[in-house]
Amino acid sequence: MRLARLSNHSLYIAALLALLAMPSSVPAQEQDAAPKVKIDWQDGPTVGKLGSLAEIKVPEGYRFAGADGTRKFLELTQNPPSGNELGVLIPERKENEPSGGFWFVIFEFHEIGYVKDDDRDKLNAGNLLKELQSNTEEGNKERAKRGWPSYMIDGWYKPPYYDVATKNLTWATRGHALENGKDENSVNYSVRILGRRGTMDVDLVLGPDIVSTVLPRFADVLGGFSFNSGHSYAEFRPGDKVAEYGLAALVAGGAAAVAFKTGLLAKFWKLIVAMFVALSAMLKRLVNYIKRVLSGKASEETTQPE
Repeated sequence: MRLARLSNHSLYIAALLALLAMPSSVPAQEQDAAPKVKIDWQDGPTVGKLGSLAEIKVPEGYRFAGADGTRKFLELTQNPPSGNELGVLIPERKENEPSGGFWFVIFEFHEIGYVKDDDRDKLNAGNLLKELQSNTEEGNKERAKRGWPSYMIDGWYKPPYYDVATKNLTWATRGHALENGKDENSVNYSVRILGRRGTMDVDLVLGPDIVSTVLPRFADVLGGFSFNSGHSYAEFRPGDKVAEYGLAALVAGGAAAVAFKTGLLAKFWKLIVAMFVALSAMLKRLVNYIKRVLSGKASEETTQPE
């Protein structure tokens, strides 16, 4: 069963979110049958701490989890954590339903040193695309070992662009994974925010059909990001570690890490399928419960996971 193609797939998004943070009002026997995974979500408006390096303002209608919660989230979506994760941000269920899709943002910090932006006018989109595609092929070797479908980068959704004012490097790729004879398309929207000691990697994962709807929201959310005092790009001091490469390498070299995340959206659905197969009895009860919630038959306070 391919849940991503169901017209009412928001119900299954709700099911996964319920598994990530089971409402206290779910019957005890159903909670006992659920996977023993707890993510400490912080509901907006709040401020999400990205380690001791930075913070992100989380608006109302969004949820945030720190490093530990991010690793759990990645494991649940069949993605090996890198160890550099600092946060994950998702829209609440009520915002997913109108848009017809689910999306999320992963924050990681890579302490590679101060990245000089001298090559900002030499970002050759054509050459970088070829390097990305080549590096992704290398990543596919590891994906094959894990039994995951290969992922192919089809082209740019947004060629690399460096904003001198914000010190942000942005690019987005279009790609697909062939699974069960059908293409699963996705867009990976990547932002590298330069800091004093490295880069904050911000990766937005979403389906191509909701990009135009989500990007303005993502931009608003990212506007609430800031490095803590002493960690911003402008606070570089002589003697600080300097990265051995520039902006172009951030794009090309990032493919190795992104190779595991480019299929996050597809694996998100694949995870739900696996849950329905392995935990069919429990999930049948859980889905019936969520149906009652979404249809308004459950009490008002149980419509969102706590």
